[in-house]
Amino acid sequence: MLEVANLNVAYGATQVLDDVTFSVPEKRVVALLGGNGSGKTTVLNTLVGLVQPRSGTITFEGKPCVGFTTSDLVKRGIVQVPQGRELFQTMTVRENLELGAVTRRDWAGIARDLAEVYALFPRLEAKARNRAGQLSGGEQQMVAIGRALMTRPRILLMDEPSVGLAPAVVGGVIEALRTLHARGLTFLLVEQNVGVAAALADDAHVLQGGRIAHSAPAAGLLDSEDVLRTYLG
Repeated sequence: MLEVANLNVAYGATQVLDDVTFSVPEKRVVALLGGNGSGKTTVLNTLVGLVQPRSGTITFEGKPCVGFTTSDLVKRGIVQVPQGRELFQTMTVRENLELGAVTRRDWAGIARDLAEVYALFPRLEAKARNRAGQLSGGEQQMVAIGRALMTRPRILLMDEPSVGLAPAVVGGVIEALRTLHARGLTFLLVEQNVGVAAALADDAHVLQGGRIAHSAPAAGLLDSEDVLRTYLG
């Protein structure tokens, strides 16, 4: 579904991504692992058009993506759930969710998708009129995922969905993502939490210094003490 080849990104004179190459097959979960500063978030921001690469190609469902705006890419089904959620804190839960459908006009479909988000995260329906800023971190993560689902994504790019959450809350997020994967949604998951990646991913790549340092099926990669010690600390 998604093919990234020889991707190079720099901020000024600083090379951030160096010939990054990987693929995300349809209906699979692929994890990008690495420590702080390894380039994980830059990969996602480049995929959604927030950062333009110096060179390399990005192809989604057989069509090139480089040079398109974020809005164009969202309409094609490439949707990111950002680290930190980035909700509108003074708006209600429902208003934040409805923003995910801002480009849509299929009102009946929007209503069905909203009902599906509430079924996936029942706590959000109970707090639909609450301001997003009044929610816990876990609830805000649910809103961020729900808002992305309202766009009807073909692939969901998750930027560290477990960060800042209590272990019990992380478990609930994992179960929700498993449910979505079982329904056929494709994921590219950026994580530092190896346990979360192990619970969700089919395949994994380790980024180190802006390069893909290791690639393997997730179970084998995450069971390798040498890889974990060398690349993830």
